[in-house]
Amino acid sequence: MSATLVILGILLLLVLRVPVAFAILGPCLLYMSLTDQSTGLSLRTAAQEVNSFPLLAVPLFILLGVVANHTGIADRIFAFAQVLLGRVRASLGYVNIGVSLGFSWISGAAMADVAGMGKMMVPAMTQRGYPRRFTLGLTASSSLISPVMPPSIPAIVYASVAAVSTAALFAAAVVPALLVAGGLALYVFVWSRRQPQLAGRRSEPGELRRASLRVIGPLGAPVILLGGILSGLFTPTEAAAVGVAYVVVLGLCYRRLGLRSLWGITVETATTAASIALILAASGLLGWVLARERVPQDIASFLLGFTDSPVVFLIMVNVALIVIGALLEPMAALVITVPVLLPIAVQFGVDPVHFGVIVILNLMIGLLTPPIGGVLFVLGSATRTPMHEVFRGTAPFLIPIVAVLVLLTLAPDLVLFLPGLLGL
Repeated sequence: MSATLVILGILLLLVLRVPVAFAILGPCLLYMSLTDQSTGLSLRTAAQEVNSFPLLAVPLFILLGVVANHTGIADRIFAFAQVLLGRVRASLGYVNIGVSLGFSWISGAAMADVAGMGKMMVPAMTQRGYPRRFTLGLTASSSLISPVMPPSIPAIVYASVAAVSTAALFAAAVVPALLVAGGLALYVFVWSRRQPQLAGRRSEPGELRRASLRVIGPLGAPVILLGGILSGLFTPTEAAAVGVAYVVVLGLCYRRLGLRSLWGITVETATTAASIALILAASGLLGWVLARERVPQDIASFLLGFTDSPVVFLIMVNVALIVIGALLEPMAALVITVPVLLPIAVQFGVDPVHFGVIVILNLMIGLLTPPIGGVLFVLGSATRTPMHEVFRGTAPFLIPIVAVLVLLTLAPDLVLFLPGLLGL
């Protein structure tokens, strides 16, 4: 009963738009007080959750994405993809996906992706005759590649909360991210068969060579990040630091960084990283409360009495997480649900890395659905479009994304193949 009241208190505060960290901390501190637990224990429990070397990668990867946005890296990737795919029918649809895929190797957050892509892709596609709803939906949907593909910030947070290898989770997320991109590309292919007016165009002589030279620098970033992490040369935290240094040097070479922009970049990074750190600290205290009340054990007993099939359990988790992701901010949903669901998943024999990819993709789908729909709000703001219009364009693209989720749920080898190959 105590744990139920804590959860209800958190949900009520979230509905009232109280900041996530304080919505979690308030009921937990009240519980600690009413059960005669010391304030020192509360502070130690919260502090221990963020006292982690792997979590240093979070502010560094946030900084990496912010710097990449300011240095015009996405513009260079866009120009290269446009020239490379220009002769294909509905080429800008594939370019939209390709730019998000390329940018995802640098930025691990959907919001950073859609903020930049929205201002660039939506005007470019609508000017070329693409329906506005299709353009908005594809831009919003392709942004989900960033939080799935490493360096994924949700993956780092999950790895910290679940005590699993960040490198293993990064490796496991590569194939799912490519499948999401492939599913969206398949949707564009099928849709474009009935759009003869969107014929491609030939590139001008020398255009591909010039675009290729301009994209060499940005493409070095994912080689350093993913190559260093997956080869074992860097830890994720060290790779993030090296990546930041590399992108800053690129920005200076491109003359896109100055003292004024560096100050804005620093403020934006610090604000985002601090909010995530507060949420993680609060989640540590919430995890302690749930463990003390034996919530995971009680839910596990109920589910084990209901079914002994891992597949049925994962389908139930998928349904629950899609609903939770639609109602809660994804990072808050992650730190609230993982301490409860992961021990149960382990009892069902589900690999924690496989489970992590499923949780992340489920909660990221929530970014595309009302009423929270963070990506919808950001894209609507960037393009001055009402949120309901963005969602109406996005809704059809949920079909290939959910199809990929079902495939990953039923075929864990697709997730675990690469970590096993790399010995992670």
